[in-house]
Amino acid sequence: MRQEEIWDADTARRYDTPGTGMFAPEVLGPAVDRLAELAGDGRALEFAIGTGRVAVPLAERGVPVTGIELSRPMIDQLRTKVDDATIPVVVGDMATAVAPGEYTLVYLVYNTISNLLTQAEQVACFRNAARHLTPGGCFVIELWVPELRKLPPGQQAVVWHGEAGYIGLDTYDVLRQHIVSHHFHFDESEQARLFRSPHRYIWPAELDLMGQLAGFELESRHADWTGTEFTAESRSHVSVYRRTSSPVIETQP
Repeated sequence: MRQEEIWDADTARRYDTPGTGMFAPEVLGPAVDRLAELAGDGRALEFAIGTGRVAVPLAERGVPVTGIELSRPMIDQLRTKVDDATIPVVVGDMATAVAPGEYTLVYLVYNTISNLLTQAEQVACFRNAARHLTPGGCFVIELWVPELRKLPPGQQAVVWHGEAGYIGLDTYDVLRQHIVSHHFHFDESEQARLFRSPHRYIWPAELDLMGQLAGFELESRHADWTGTEFTAESRSHVSVYRRTSSPVIETQP
């Protein structure tokens, strides 16, 4: 499953759920508030901007936002909301694509760094963030905590959410730190709609080491955008990394 194939035109049309789910005001509002605070008087760059769920309200708060996005259908959906002058977007991979200018904030929300399926790509994503930031700028990542404690020996799948009309199930490959998320949507008919996406999960300590390699220090980690304490029971985290030095350069022996 290539990312370009997953985030196709059909997915882009279905992605937005105004007022509900991840578009609910109680979910989106605190994220935009925190990002606006971290951007300050500078510019923000969103990796994997998608349909503009976060970028559009952040721009409406007066923060100049640029995006990087691999999926053209997702960009097309964004363009139904704002034009290129309002939120310019560079088409490309968030681990390698370069946007013009410098930024005080780069952010990557809703688990999207896990869409990069190798550790090397994820490290490259950190380095790409550092490349775009002014000295002292921030890289913010929202990411879930791997739930391997729910995975009994010999079992490869975990149902992580269930409600009327929806079941979310993850299948694990623990050797490669890979999962595939399966989203089943169904109604009273006999037909169900399945959406699948592959991920490489990252432990918080591993994420911090990626930051160090790219010249970042962890400034804060909370369980959500409102500043709830991060604990061993937290299912996700919002981590703020501050650029403090130049990236560690790999050398050949």
